[in-house]
Amino acid sequence: MKKTLIALAAVAATGAAFAQSSVTLYGVADASLSKVTESSASLASAATMNNGTSRWGVRGSEDLGGGLKAGFNFEDGLSLNDGSANKSGGQFFSRAAWLNLAGGFGDLRVGRSLSANFYGVAAWELTGTVNYSAVVSQFGFAGPSRNDSQIMYTSPNFSGVSFAYGHVLKGNNSDKAKNAFNVKYAAGPLAAALSYAKTSGDAAAGKSLGASYDLGMVKLAGGYFNNSDSKKGVTLGGSFKAGPVKLTLDIARDTEAKDTDMLVEMLYPMSKRSTFYTSFLRDGKNSAGALGAKTKDLNGLGIGIRHNF
Repeated sequence: MKKTLIALAAVAATGAAFAQSSVTLYGVADASLSKVTESSASLASAATMNNGTSRWGVRGSEDLGGGLKAGFNFEDGLSLNDGSANKSGGQFFSRAAWLNLAGGFGDLRVGRSLSANFYGVAAWELTGTVNYSAVVSQFGFAGPSRNDSQIMYTSPNFSGVSFAYGHVLKGNNSDKAKNAFNVKYAAGPLAAALSYAKTSGDAAAGKSLGASYDLGMVKLAGGYFNNSDSKKGVTLGGSFKAGPVKLTLDIARDTEAKDTDMLVEMLYPMSKRSTFYTSFLRDGKNSAGALGAKTKDLNGLGIGIRHNF
């Protein structure tokens, strides 16, 4: 009887351990008809005029006890045109390939992942850093959006304030270390963040400071960028909700090059997971921006559907 009870306890413990682990398959299917100045119209699923890059991924976590969890994320960008992969960096899991430990101390993540400066800009950018974002078209994320071999720590939330620091060792980047951090505040209608990124040997760092304020029907956002590639300027925009429809106007001005990028976006939710969108991006002529190198302004138009699963 005693052995039977011990065996049943062992089975129950094993079942509990399995119950505390989870693995999720997820992704995005995004297809748009796109037209860019001096180019023919085309079907796209991982281009600038898509709301997001089509992708699939798998993520999971395990409860280690004592408030500690281990997790992972592998994510690949793909094309709906021909089924090809490697759409966000050249490797198969080019969008994410990392392992983390998280608990009351915060989150420690190692591997290829989004950068600390990316998360800083994303905290206030109006569109959620979509592919056709005017802010991203003009200034990027004050540094690389992702880093290979990154060690990143994200703090707990302290009454709305949090910070993150990411580092790439010299041995993983041709003897050039990378450093990036953000400091974020999010409470009530206000979100704000400072972002910083620098590679050793570079003369200057990328820096940004931005904020958004949600008034309900209207959301306003603005930011300042001073990037290591001499791009310097400001962004200003707003989103307006009319029933289920959301309209966004966002402008990004490089004051050094006197170059202005502008976005007009319309989103209509067809369901909780599917969204119809139209977007117009004017990419200023004085830099090689999101729509390519040019000697004059380029205009991009996208009409598409995004489905999250």
